[in-house]
Amino acid sequence: MATAVLILLAAAILAPSLSSCAPASATTTSAAAADRITRLPGQPPVNFSMYSGYVTVDAAAGRALFYWLIEASSTAAPDSAPLVLWLNGGPGCSSVGYGASEELGAFRISPDGTTLVPNPYSWNKMANMLFLDSPAGVGYSYSNTTSDLFTPGDNKTAHDSYTFLVNWLERFPQYKHRDFYISGESYGGHYVPQLSQLVFRNNKGIKKPILNFKGFMVGNAVIDDYHDYVGTFEYWWTHGLISDDTYQKLQLACEFDSSAHASKACNQIYDVAEAEEGLIDAYSIYTPTCKKASLRKRRLIKGRRPWLPRGYDPCTEKYSTKYYNLPEVQKAFHANVTGMPYAWNPCSDDLFEHWKDSPRSMLPIYHELIAAGIRIWVFSGDADSVVPLTATRYSIDALYLPTVTNWYPWYEEEEVAGWCQVYKGLTLVTIRGAGHEVPLHRPQQALKLFEHFLQDKPMPRPVDSIQSF
Repeated sequence: MATAVLILLAAAILAPSLSSCAPASATTTSAAAADRITRLPGQPPVNFSMYSGYVTVDAAAGRALFYWLIEASSTAAPDSAPLVLWLNGGPGCSSVGYGASEELGAFRISPDGTTLVPNPYSWNKMANMLFLDSPAGVGYSYSNTTSDLFTPGDNKTAHDSYTFLVNWLERFPQYKHRDFYISGESYGGHYVPQLSQLVFRNNKGIKKPILNFKGFMVGNAVIDDYHDYVGTFEYWWTHGLISDDTYQKLQLACEFDSSAHASKACNQIYDVAEAEEGLIDAYSIYTPTCKKASLRKRRLIKGRRPWLPRGYDPCTEKYSTKYYNLPEVQKAFHANVTGMPYAWNPCSDDLFEHWKDSPRSMLPIYHELIAAGIRIWVFSGDADSVVPLTATRYSIDALYLPTVTNWYPWYEEEEVAGWCQVYKGLTLVTIRGAGHEVPLHRPQQALKLFEHFLQDKPMPRPVDSIQSF
């Protein structure tokens, strides 16, 4: 299988019919044409088009969000393929720096920080992928009003993202009425359902909405603070990461806290737990760390470790930081047009520290959208200790949904790739051996997951040869 993939990749790169980017659509507006990426520095030839730039969400404040659109490859019928918005979390982390560059985008950044290599498991094989850096202050997104950077929160993020989508569709009208999905991970477990709820409510009473919203999918997602805490502490203890004493103290100090604004007592015992865990990669507990990166302050909900298709490299964040600070890269992306007084970073510490509103639970939104018939899938890499599988299962159990299909293993190439349970209104999928950023650690399995989500098709059961054992 690996050999076949390499042969196909080599053929794609060498094929004379391919250019740096595919031809632009005949329906492209002048504004979209100005956002077209001719070629990124270090980029191999591709058979799809890309666009990037800014969309203003508040003209008075001078607030604009940066996006990167990677259209579906020519084999995926880009003119009819769905549009999928991807949101990373943090809060304060870049969807361009993580989702697009380390996980499910078309390229991975080489260790030299200057060249790109194709990702054979890019999600644009099946959909038009739109990566958004939100809120202002994340990645290349900016505001000319300084106070915006000190008053971020869930509500502002959701409304700015919705305004972005409405304005973006005026620039790309060919995506109006197209099947539209929202996906993300980590604190995207707040962003995704909140934005989904906003889109759903604004679509009410409209027979043919321009945002033809069909569903959402979130991975290793912050869902409900109480149940997330219970499941996280249990995961740490059952995986031998913390002592019995610390486990008991965490339960007493933290279980009823807010994850975004924890109490002093909770933070103190949290520090003890981190010391007991040692310098492991909490986002992928069985893989090596990038030693310098591991010394940085860890966050409850911020992921940052990559898995390359041909092997694990725990230092990819360093490569993206170098790449996105190159002047020639920013020029090709039509980025940093205002001359931001700070360097590009994968996550904004200031936004994280000043985060305002953060509801303790997304469960009411789940109930509302499930009742409306919106497709909802939740997935979880089972080697993540930051927002672990146990936390997700406790949160989903709190929805009290009837089971349609009991827990079963799903397969990829005759190997157990994870487990699945289908509830009435929600599908839960686990990915065996994956960490916090599932498409990094298990890219092939993540692409299979994405395919089945879009088709609303159950994850594959054992083939006959497996069932015979």
